Amino acid sequence: KPVRHELAGAASHTSGRARKGNSLREAIERETDRPMAKLGWLASLAAAVVVVVTLRSPLAAAQLRPGYYASICPNLETIVRNSVRQSMAQSQISAGATLRLFFHDCAVRGCDASIMIVNSNGDDEWRSPDDQSLKPQGFQTVLDAKAAVDKDPQCRYKVSCADILALAARESVVQSGGPNYQVELGRYDGKVSTKSSVVLPHVDFNLDKLNAFFSGLGLSQTDMIALSGGHTIGVTHCDKFVRRLYTFKGARPQYSPPMNLAFLRQMRGTCPLNYSPTTVAMLDAVTPNKFDNGYYQTLQQQKGLLSSDQVLFADRRSRATVNHFAANQTAFFDAFVAAMAKLGRIGVKTAGSDAEIRRVCTKVN
Repeated sequence: KPVRHELAGAASHTSGRARKGNSLREAIERETDRPMAKLGWLASLAAAVVVVVTLRSPLAAAQLRPGYYASICPNLETIVRNSVRQSMAQSQISAGATLRLFFHDCAVRGCDASIMIVNSNGDDEWRSPDDQSLKPQGFQTVLDAKAAVDKDPQCRYKVSCADILALAARESVVQSGGPNYQVELGRYDGKVSTKSSVVLPHVDFNLDKLNAFFSGLGLSQTDMIALSGGHTIGVTHCDKFVRRLYTFKGARPQYSPPMNLAFLRQMRGTCPLNYSPTTVAMLDAVTPNKFDNGYYQTLQQQKGLLSSDQVLFADRRSRATVNHFAANQTAFFDAFVAAMAKLGRIGVKTAGSDAEIRRVCTKVN
């Protein structure tokens, strides 16, 4: 398929940055514009239980440390920082897309960059129904950062794609105005990526389902709410929230948290019934593109686009945390940094038969 060749080839060419970015975006958009398929909650939970057992690896996580590459690739963080800055200058949504890519990677097989793998038979994570909404700009940001790292002779083929993704996610936050924090490094890249391994939260999850999923990853309700704050720099397609805007004939009614009436009318203008599959809306209506606590203020105003976002304020059990983060940005930043550290330790792999440092992020060596 052309998609495979576009994505796999992107990491091997360091020239023609803009041209490469456009071709990759077009290739992935052809795959990501399809509506997200729905998995049954019971089936998802059963699969998640199996996956979570393999994600708990405290011994492997113990190898992580901020200065892991100090003598191997001393300029690593500067290289990634500069590359991400260029990516953000090229695309307004690259920061949110990269941060989301990091979560999708860690929450499935652990933080091993398996989300980046492109299998020749089409059976890989990024082409699963639950990953169809990932934006190509996130993939491109990581591929460009990997190319920049490998351009340094001292670093070439010595830094894992998983660590580059973790650093790129941090830089996406910092360069959007969010907190700066140390990233623990020392991950190896996984060698397996399959559609069936992908089990992720859905846009219609209530608080119980959200807590059940995140608890399986070793994350608390506060961690979940803090990580959801990453949506402050995120976008979403119309098909993810259109059922909150209209009543569809013959469709089984689903619980949907209240929405501000003026905002609902505004969103109907953005996403009419004949909306384009490529139309996107900002998840933070207060301060889009800026990493701050505006996302929580959006929820207080009942302007959360996704049901799974707005439920955090609608449910009394989580509302106090939303209010706290909305009023105290420092508290949100502190909780976000703590949750990102926990997220980054999930499923960490060590060198061995099931892990390596990939020369090309889109395929195993």
